[in-house]
Amino acid sequence: MGRWARIRQRADSLSTTAKELPTQVPLVGRAVGQLVRVNLLDNATRLAAQAFLSALPALFVVAVFAPAVIRKELLDSLRDQLGLRGPAQQQVQMLVMTSHDSQDEQTVGAVGALVTLLSATTLSRAMQRVCERCWELPRASTRLAAWRWLAWLLVWLVYLGLLGPIRKGFGVGWWLGVPLSFATATLLWWWTQHLLLGSRIRWHPLLPGAVLSGVAVVVLELVAQLYLPAAMSRSVQQFGPYGAVFTALSWLIVVFAALTLALALGRVIAEEETVARYLGPAAAGPRKRVRRFRAGGSAGT
Repeated sequence: MGRWARIRQRADSLSTTAKELPTQVPLVGRAVGQLVRVNLLDNATRLAAQAFLSALPALFVVAVFAPAVIRKELLDSLRDQLGLRGPAQQQVQMLVMTSHDSQDEQTVGAVGALVTLLSATTLSRAMQRVCERCWELPRASTRLAAWRWLAWLLVWLVYLGLLGPIRKGFGVGWWLGVPLSFATATLLWWWTQHLLLGSRIRWHPLLPGAVLSGVAVVVLELVAQLYLPAAMSRSVQQFGPYGAVFTALSWLIVVFAALTLALALGRVIAEEETVARYLGPAAAGPRKRVRRFRAGGSAGT
């Protein structure tokens, strides 16, 4: 048998093994079915676009009216999260550090900030749909969910502003900052799921997705510090100001893809027989039913 024939035979064998893996390992089958149903890339792109077009502008607008200390911390967090350096950092700094002293400017600015904040709830709605799709729940009514969208957005914006101090361990160092980043991210995404799902899922089954999200956040923070500054500089040199936009949006897609993946796999882990015995049933009440996975990734009642 020739060399290329052996390589082709080995490739066919690996392909056959990969196709049979979901059947042989039920957990893999359920995970694959969950990722197909959630539509990972599509939702990550939608979340990234909403964050870039609505949530980040809302963060800038709110920061303009915040005290100078909070503006500085916000600028540091954005610099670390998006790899802002050079001209891009200077533009963001000019925007964030702008002050409005006159009464008219403050009034008009406050109205604009409120409108921008309300429009930014599109990100909250997109995140709610991701959570509902992960747990195969129907959409919550607008009347019951509207206040949750605003509450989640406000907490998320505050969290973004505190990312810098959290990562530095509030001045203590990275040895405190890393576990603190993991803990705060886990709590945030644990609460996020419970809030946006309208308390239709109990707290305990949401914990695996929150833990995976915490791990994803810590890993992405480390990668961002190593990769983003150089990538941002190259993009700005090649494409000018548009390069910063391309790089920031691409990175947001990566971030939300990782978070969506974490939340989606969290349900799969929570419904594993061994784990489910400790976490208990997912449904929060007798009338709130959640379809469970069958082997191979399909869903049933």
